[in-house]
Amino acid sequence: MGLRKFSPVTPGTRFKVISDFETVTTNKPEKSLLAPQKRSGGRNGSGKMTMRYMGGGHKKRYRIIDFKRDKDGIPATVKSIEYDPNRSARIALLSYADGEKRYIIAPHGLEVGQKVQSGPGSSPDLGNALPMAEIPLGSVVHNIELKPGRGAAFCRSAGSSAQLVARDGKYAVLKMPSGEQRMVLVVCKAVIGSVSNPEHSLTVHGKAGRNRWLGRRPRVRGVVMNPVDHPMGGGEGRSSGGHPRSRKGLPAKGYKTRSKKKYSSKYILERRKK
Repeated sequence: MGLRKFSPVTPGTRFKVISDFETVTTNKPEKSLLAPQKRSGGRNGSGKMTMRYMGGGHKKRYRIIDFKRDKDGIPATVKSIEYDPNRSARIALLSYADGEKRYIIAPHGLEVGQKVQSGPGSSPDLGNALPMAEIPLGSVVHNIELKPGRGAAFCRSAGSSAQLVARDGKYAVLKMPSGEQRMVLVVCKAVIGSVSNPEHSLTVHGKAGRNRWLGRRPRVRGVVMNPVDHPMGGGEGRSSGGHPRSRKGLPAKGYKTRSKKKYSSKYILERRKK
């Protein structure tokens, strides 16, 4: 897996850097695991725009991903590694011994033909999902459940992973990608390894058109708006716009928005690094 840089043949390719897609083995998804995906264009049920800078983009279909990994004790073979337009990571098509097929988020290093398994008693090998009570300390994990049986909530994007650093009673201590250390129940599942496509953050679109293909419209800075549109708008010439704040007036830098009474604060042992 690597990156592909372009020669400056056109202005759009001068800075363009994309994935080489070497790990992707097929361009045809599994039809039984596709679902239609409706695009809102940032509008609500009344047709009013509630989210700005959304609209257009290439037509996509949703790939149904198995985040729960609840098919315990049945081995599965990796049939293909595929591109998913709905996420930054690659996905893997699993074919179980009983004939069922499911998509999972592909761990980095997973290859076609490998065997994976889930559930208690599984070996702590790449791609296997098992409770954190059975994962060796120091292991790198992803697709981590926050509540047992609900499905993966943490570390699902390209290249992300957490480290299992300790176990204390019924809780496991995880070091998250942000540096935060938090407790999660040991009965929650996690998948061994880190998420695939770690070079995703190094890609460069090269032109505005590639953003439009993704359904993102041009984003306008607050300082160039009128006072009626943004707290930082208005003024003669290029004025700085005053204190940085959001469209609603909330300070944008250094202002804490997390609730002091949030229920999950007691599970966070060390906050993320500033």
